[in-house]
Amino acid sequence: MSSVAEDVAAAEPEPTAATRDLLRLMRTGAIDETIARELGVSLRTVHRRITRLQTLLGARSRFQLGVIACEQGWV
Repeated sequence: MSSVAEDVAAAEPEPTAATRDLLRLMRTGAIDETIARELGVSLRTVHRRITRLQTLLGARSRFQLGVIACEQGWV
């Protein structure tokens, strides 16, 4: 079951503010637990959001996700 916030985020064009926050924290090298705590979400939600972004951008790894996000001007 998805939350209302996730439903709203899905309706907004990427990158959403939530996506930018996630990518910003990933860029710092923060571990997933820290990202979850900073965003106020569960670890599972962090993993789901990263996987969704990888699928959206066609990235095979988190590193590639970061590179593509930078190339797209998302970070």
